[in-house]
Amino acid sequence: MSEETHKQGSMDISVQEKTFDGFISMVTKGAIISILLLLFIGLVNG
Repeated sequence: MSEETHKQGSMDISVQEKTFDGFISMVTKGAIISILLLLFIGLVNG
């Protein structure tokens, strides 16, 4: 068996953090675009 022990919190998670930040950014932009589109449609049909 391996003599190495896992030390909690030692893993490099910079890639996961970058992916999560990108996901949150895309969701936020998508929500803003959706709200603006609905407002525009409401004003045009109003």
